This record gives sequence, structure tokens and C-alpha cells, in this order.
Amino acid sequence: MRVMVLVKATADSEAGTMPPAELFEAMGKFNEELINAGVMQTGDGLKPTAHAKRIAFDGPNRTVIDGPFPIVNELVAGFWIWTVKDTDDAVAWAKRCPNPMMGPSELEIRPFYEMEDFAQMLTPELIEQDAKLREKAAQR
Repeated sequence: MRVMVLVKATADSEAGTMPPAELFEAMGKFNEELINAGVMQTGDGLKPTAHAKRIAFDGPNRTVIDGPFPIVNELVAGFWIWTVKDTDDAVAWAKRCPNPMMGPSELEIRPFYEMEDFAQMLTPELIEQDAKLREKAAQR
């Protein structure tokens, strides 16, 4: 099962406040554990939303909205993509994580949709197309 683990933003992360070296070290050790266990596929921190843009869709119209965005606790400061046995396994790993922020913070675990979730609506051609696209993306 693949999940995305979202590190929720805080006022400090949105202000661009860098964490202390000790936190970088602790996160590095945790990431190494995840990689050695075959759990972590990728992960990164994100710059504050002052550097971000949103694209709002309304039918054929597109509107670009410049950051920063106001509701800090609904924003994402970083992420991992993990492969785990199940949600309980993801929760167990997340509970081992050092606090990713200098103060109170949250992680959110979101399962990915897999092709099997769409089995009733996919034709063999769409399944083949998806497989080819994923293969091509993995080569880049």
C-alpha cells in the first residue's frame, strides 16, 4: 500500500524559519531507517507558500493566485511517499518520527488510489496506457 505522509505547515514553517541542526540530524536518521526498511520512496520539504501559486479552475477559465495562503494549519510544509503493509503500519512509522517542527505539529497519512480501485470503470486500453505512462515517468 502506498501512502503520502503530509507534514502540516506551522506559523514557523510559513515564516521560513529554519529548524535547528539537531532536527535535521534526527530527521536524517529517521529517513535512513525508513529507507533501510524499504518504506520511504521519496520525500522533501516545501518552501513557504509565499513562494507558491495556485491555479483556480472554473470551467474553461484559469486564475493564478499568488501565495502566501492564509490558513496555515491547512497547508503542507513537506511530504513523504511510503510503501507500507497497511494504514496501521504507516501510523506506527509516523509515531516514530521526530517532531518535524519546533513546536506542536501534525502529520497526515493519505492512501493513494491504486489502479485496482478503478477496476470497474477501466478498459484494458486505459490500463495499458496507465502502465506505459508510469513506466515512462519512472525512467526520468
